[in-house]
Parts: sequence; structure tokens; C-alpha cells
Amino acid sequence: MQQQTLVLIQCADEVGLVARISNVLAQQKLNIVTMREYVDEANNKFFVRVVCSGIPEHADILQQELTKTLPYNASVKINPANRKKIVLLVTKEHHCLADILVRNYFDTLHADVLAVIGNYESLGTFTEKFEIPFHYVSHEEKSKSDFEHGISDLLTHYDADFIILAKFMRILSPEFVGKFKDKVINIHHSFLPAFIGANPYRQAQNRGVKIIGATAHFVTNDLDEGPIIVQRTKSIHHGYDLTEMVTAGKEIEKAVLSHALKLLTEDRVMLNGNKTVIFE
Repeated sequence: MQQQTLVLIQCADEVGLVARISNVLAQQKLNIVTMREYVDEANNKFFVRVVCSGIPEHADILQQELTKTLPYNASVKINPANRKKIVLLVTKEHHCLADILVRNYFDTLHADVLAVIGNYESLGTFTEKFEIPFHYVSHEEKSKSDFEHGISDLLTHYDADFIILAKFMRILSPEFVGKFKDKVINIHHSFLPAFIGANPYRQAQNRGVKIIGATAHFVTNDLDEGPIIVQRTKSIHHGYDLTEMVTAGKEIEKAVLSHALKLLTEDRVMLNGNKTVIFE
């Protein structure tokens, strides 16, 4: 496979940015294969994802030249790690965990699941069948601070790129979220912003909705209101009872979370305040 260079840039928008970036890449003898850009006109922000054939002789010089030609305080990333490190947090539901572990086993995630952390022991035996460490950190008979500290120590040890809440049914504190800022991803069993919080399927049934959905999003201090990565829906009708809604919803949750992971591991997601820019 031909070697490639990936360049990710966020900065203030200015006239001529695409030309200036292209010129720097050409000077470094890099040929642009794809260039996807987006301008947030309301906030005067520029985003671009560039894939080039070849690799620079000196990546630090490329970084310096790009930074020099871009507006002040630009974010420039060159060839971020192409295999992301992932840790999963779980409670009792197995469907999202099972889907990710199978994808990891057959290497279709193009990432590495380093460990699974659960606040119940029930998914430990299943996880270990895939030869992945399972860590049990109970939330019972201890303060929330102590509980989160136990998880935090493990996450710090693994130094994961992303922490996936694969049906981890605990609300995380602002301190925890802040420590792992922009790394925590949740799968919410609802088409947000509808039916936030607990029991969304019961909420949906009581409301008589005609679609159900799931949302993968970054975790922030606002419950279920972080930047959205992927959403998907399914049409239902009045004949669906709660069990049928939950079963259908779990299939959507798996699909949405796996799609979000693919986008994240391929560096196709850029944060823009409380929104995302997705270069599919």
C-alpha cells in the first residue's frame, strides 16, 4: 500500500487558505489525493482534512510551514496515530460490547480495544473470552468520587484515545469529564434531543412516537447534550410493545456506535463548539 500523509487543520477562516495549504504541501513534494473542507461562516471557522500520497521527509518542517502560513492559533495535526486505543465502560447490557469485541477480534475496527471496565461483574467472563482484560470497579458502598477515581486510575494507565460508554449506565461528574475532555463517547438509546435521561423507550412508548432512534455523541457536563457524531432512526407503529421497541432500538444502537467508531478511528470527526464537522 502506498504511504500517505493525513493533515487535519482547524483555524479562523481567511481568503486563500486552500491555495496556501496546497502550496505548502506541494513544496514538501506531497500530492493531494483528497481535500475536504468546510467553512462555518457564522463563527468564521475553517476546517480541512487532506490526504496526500507520500510522506514528508521532515514532518516537523511541514508542521512549521503550515503553521506559518495559517492564521494565528491554528490547530495542525499531521499523521495522528492510525490505530486508536479504546477502553470500554459497561454496566450489564451486552449488545454494544459484544458487537465491538467481535469487530475488534476480526480487526474491522482498525483500532485496539485495550480493556473493558464494568461496574458489575456480569460481563467479565464474556469479555475475557476475547482475551481482553476486564476490570470490575463497583459503585456500591463507596462515594461517587471514590468510584470514579478507581476508573480514572485505570484509564490513565491505559492512556486511551477514546473511552466508549457501551451502555455504561452511570452519570459522570464534571471532574471526570473534564479530565478526559473530548475523549468520552456515549451511545444514547434515543434520537436526541428527544427523551434524554433514563427509560427513553418507555418515554417514547408513552408518547406514541412513530420513529425511534439512537445517538452517538461526545460526553459533556450537560446530560446527553454533547456534540453529536452519528444518529439513526427506525419507523415503528402502534403495535410495537415496549419489548419490541427495546429490541429494535438495540439494533440501531449497535449500528450507530460502530459507525461513530469508524469515523473517529479514521480521524473524520472535528469538534466545532457543541457541534461536529464530519468528513465522510
